[in-house]
Amino acid sequence: MNHRFKPSPPKPKQSALIIGRQPLLEAMRSGKAIERIYLLKTATGDIIPQIRQLAAEQRIPINTVPVEKLNSLTQANHQGVVAVTAKVAYLDLQDVISHVTDKGETPLFLILDGITDVRNIGAIARSAVCCGAQAIIIPDKGIAALNEEALKSSAGALEKIAVCRVNSLLKAIDTLHLNGIQVVASEMEAKETLAGLPWTEPVAVIMGSEDKGVYPALLKAADRQFHIPMQNSFESFNVSVAAGIILYEAMKQRMEVG
Repeated sequence: MNHRFKPSPPKPKQSALIIGRQPLLEAMRSGKAIERIYLLKTATGDIIPQIRQLAAEQRIPINTVPVEKLNSLTQANHQGVVAVTAKVAYLDLQDVISHVTDKGETPLFLILDGITDVRNIGAIARSAVCCGAQAIIIPDKGIAALNEEALKSSAGALEKIAVCRVNSLLKAIDTLHLNGIQVVASEMEAKETLAGLPWTEPVAVIMGSEDKGVYPALLKAADRQFHIPMQNSFESFNVSVAAGIILYEAMKQRMEVG
């Protein structure tokens, strides 16, 4: 349906840099996928507001940094601007929802909150593809970059699943709700159990970081909370293992009725 959902071409071995103001502006106007922009704190000039505006429209994070950071990235004349090209083509959340539902599929999405280990993200993506999830939703800040290591950890799964980068997970939850998708959160103290949730319905699962869990505002915005039963009293599952267990339960329930 949408050409953006076709398999991506092979990715380069290392992230490429876009150096300088005009090259970055041209790359953004051409629709090139960009992971992040590093902008000198004191940068001024006519092109800077244009870069900021396009970055906002394309949901590209901007890090304002000292000149030392830019010099560590390149020895070239960077003009106060260096961008890192993206390994993953980020898609619009509403486009993905429409694409999934138009195909007659029941949405099964993951929302990743504060997960900073690229290996965990890669493992989660691998489980997501294996269990039939269609999309992963990530924030533009506070999460590990989807770089070469993440792609390697995912065994290529990050190139086979839609990845939606949003500037607010709370707004993303609003979009999910408007489309009739229930949002649930994995929380150790929750009363409901994993198996008790209706995984055959449209659902998005919030997975939080291992040290802090799900952000309280996101927990509040979720429709339901659940826990994964454990045999022994231990701290918790690794987040990628927990995601795999949750996704397998969702797949099992869907296969039983399908």
